[in-house]
Amino acid sequence: MPARTGDQYVQGLREKPREVWIEGECVSDPTAYPGFRGGIKSVAHLYDMQYDPDIRDEMLYTSPTTGDPVGMSFLTPRTREDLERRHRMMYNWARFSGGMLGRSPDYLNSSFMALAAAADFFGQSDPRFAENVRNYYEHIRENDLTLTHTLINPQSNRAGGPSQQKDPFLAAGIVEENDQGLVIRGARMLATLGPISDELAVFPSTVLKGTPEEDRYAFAFAIPCTAPGLRFICRESFDYNRPHIDHPLGSRFEEMDALVVFDDVLVPWERVFIRRDMQLCNDAYARTNAVVHMAHQVVVKNVAKAEFLVGVASLMAESIAITQFQHVQEKIAEMIGYLESMKAFLRAAEADAEPDEWGVMCPAWWPLNVARNMFPKMYPRMVEIIQLLGASGLMAMPSGRMLDSEVSDDVRKYLQAANLDAEERIRLYKLAWDISCSSFGSRQVLYERFFFGDPVRMAGALYGSYPKDELMEQVREFIHRED
Repeated sequence: MPARTGDQYVQGLREKPREVWIEGECVSDPTAYPGFRGGIKSVAHLYDMQYDPDIRDEMLYTSPTTGDPVGMSFLTPRTREDLERRHRMMYNWARFSGGMLGRSPDYLNSSFMALAAAADFFGQSDPRFAENVRNYYEHIRENDLTLTHTLINPQSNRAGGPSQQKDPFLAAGIVEENDQGLVIRGARMLATLGPISDELAVFPSTVLKGTPEEDRYAFAFAIPCTAPGLRFICRESFDYNRPHIDHPLGSRFEEMDALVVFDDVLVPWERVFIRRDMQLCNDAYARTNAVVHMAHQVVVKNVAKAEFLVGVASLMAESIAITQFQHVQEKIAEMIGYLESMKAFLRAAEADAEPDEWGVMCPAWWPLNVARNMFPKMYPRMVEIIQLLGASGLMAMPSGRMLDSEVSDDVRKYLQAANLDAEERIRLYKLAWDISCSSFGSRQVLYERFFFGDPVRMAGALYGSYPKDELMEQVREFIHRED
């Protein structure tokens, strides 16, 4: 079928009951729950953007299988121009949310595009698995499905691996294999967008140790979010069902995070990609270059997010006439430096792209790897600058309803800004609050800090893998130079 519209996405959620637990309530239809509505509406808008006549050519391409228009994020890039086409599509989606939808569907679309191109990697242990990956990629491409994923084990006893916990099925593991497939029991974290997705991809993220006790945790597969025995246990929603003026981000872009429980969930063999193979699990993202293409999407998102924050900070400074102060200029200039760094990393990665062993045009890894290590430090600092610029003004903003209350004259008189009337200032400063102080904003900071995992572990991986030998040899030669 052709790429979906927003109505088709929403209808798909409504017609396929799933087990979602939130605030002590079991929700089978996420479209009916107020705390999910804003996020669902925003994801639906992303799908509608695919048919926007002004950008349709940037959002869709022709399926090589059916000839139908399908989402550009599924495109397998063979040239640098293809990478730029994917970039433009992903930027259009990211700009709509100001980068606040961290797990928009193009993220995992990018992953499975790369996994399918490298399907032979999965066929090393079982030829069926290579075909499974190819078929699954085609399935989600032709049906334009929304995916979530879950990667890490519950935070219980971090001193031991999954087999060393009090309950061997605290972490999701294979409890049985039969003619139909794998039976999975246990839990995984942290499915962002989970309750409002169509499919769940389950891959390992941390290194699995090569002991026999660990092999039951070495797998990769994908199943519908409606699979029997599958449960999503959600945190509280940061969409408080309030007007956009009061919570401009939380009311629109709540993508939800959930613990995923597998209560003896059957995974059919045709949905299995890796089975009891720790080496394949540990190598999957790097060998297939899925991590590179996922990082490409993330850095596009980071550019849009940094642009959004620079715009907010600049408008705040202009609104209350503080742009002439040097400390204000310095702070916003610092944010501009972060933005331009992300843009430079992205440009370098695309300019230096080369075909990989699977014939896919792959962005250069080092610019993307450095970008994903730096943004978790940049983003909290940008948020801090917005706090510093807003100061007590962030806490002095009444709700939008006050504009129509008996004290509206006071509100309009005393909350006006040098260059904005009171309503516009309330809208701007409520946005700044939602970025920097609200539950939604705090979650965004935490999310960016750990987007790709523990930042210390990531830094160690960057240090350990970066090709430093040639650089050190250059210095050795220099210190012994006689001329």
